[in-house]
Amino acid sequence: MNFGDAIQICFRKYATFSGRATRAEFWWWALFIIIALMALSIVNPKLAAAFNVATLLPYFAVTARRLHDTDRSGWWQLVGFIPLVGWIVLVIWLCQQGKEPNRFGA
Repeated sequence: MNFGDAIQICFRKYATFSGRATRAEFWWWALFIIIALMALSIVNPKLAAAFNVATLLPYFAVTARRLHDTDRSGWWQLVGFIPLVGWIVLVIWLCQQGKEPNRFGA
């Protein structure tokens, strides 16, 4: 999967919390969000804020699908709200290889 494919898939599955997402799909999407927010914040901070709000739901959706690929519930992304330790654990889970077979499908 390349950068463009990952962006298209994430926008196509805008609010799809079921299924699975590969590591490449998730990390290309995260890179796109970071680059776009940096560029938009230079151009116009209000535009960056609007983009951030518009891409928040697909970000949560692709994170849930990524956690499904590691055979965890999408609700585990709430661990990220635990100060310091939570987001470290979440990043480790998001970096793990997908598990076959698992309860969330192929």
